[in-house]
Amino acid sequence: MAALPSLRQLRYLLALAEHLNFTRAAEASFVSQSTLSTGLKELEGTLGVQLVERDKQSVALTAVGKDVVTRARQVLAAAEDLSDFASDASRPMQGRLRLGVIPTIAPFVLPAVMPLLREKFPMLELGLREDLTAHLLERLRNRQLDFALIALPYDTPDLRVLPLYKDRFWLVGREKDPAIQGHAIQLGSEWTERLLLLEEGHCLRDHALQACQATEVASVDGIEATSLLTLVQMVASGMGVALLPEMAIKSGVLGNLPLKSRPLAPPAPERTIALVTRSTSAHMVEFEAIAQLISSVRRKK
Repeated sequence: MAALPSLRQLRYLLALAEHLNFTRAAEASFVSQSTLSTGLKELEGTLGVQLVERDKQSVALTAVGKDVVTRARQVLAAAEDLSDFASDASRPMQGRLRLGVIPTIAPFVLPAVMPLLREKFPMLELGLREDLTAHLLERLRNRQLDFALIALPYDTPDLRVLPLYKDRFWLVGREKDPAIQGHAIQLGSEWTERLLLLEEGHCLRDHALQACQATEVASVDGIEATSLLTLVQMVASGMGVALLPEMAIKSGVLGNLPLKSRPLAPPAPERTIALVTRSTSAHMVEFEAIAQLISSVRRKK
């Protein structure tokens, strides 16, 4: 059997990939520079390829080195999940877990979910992070998060995905806007040319565009919002209309603004709220329990 790299060597490689400096990578790894350099040389010898290009001025990863870094992250995450699984097997629903939530879900789901989690699982401490989907999934893959609550469709081929429920889109406009008159708004109407969107990076933007692109009349005007609340204010000022998720509408995001919301005619576009984790996660019991609790809160509304 061929020799295998050690987890220590892989950690050295990830540190160097992050800092691209031997001194700083060694400090981050709490070892001497010579120890880190020797470990990387041993790793290259074990794998039989050059991973790092070095000279007196710079450090860079080779093309193979970049691919090895990606795989090393996966190996280390799986190894740490294995360790967690062994230590946590006898005490599920205890200790600290880290949950990421996207901004277009967090304020509408967490206020109802968090008190129930504390009541039902008092020994579980849940740390929260709100961020864009791409950032959350990167942190999840790098084991900086345990779970993420996101909206589908989104590309998640390497993750365990548990769909929870559907969240339809509603059209929102000023009270006298012709686009929102009637009970069920048709896609393909001229209102799509006045559609306001969130900025790049928000999956809600992509979902809104997908809904309109299906009619081949969607248009982006270059005016974008940084948050859902900003988007609502832009609509209230008469700049256009917006597609908002049903959970936001029912949570009162429109407040006392002179706005109306209307459902879209079937088949209405929708997103799927889902909880995701690594396929190697040691916290599958917690994953399924939290998913079930989030789904139960939705059913009560």
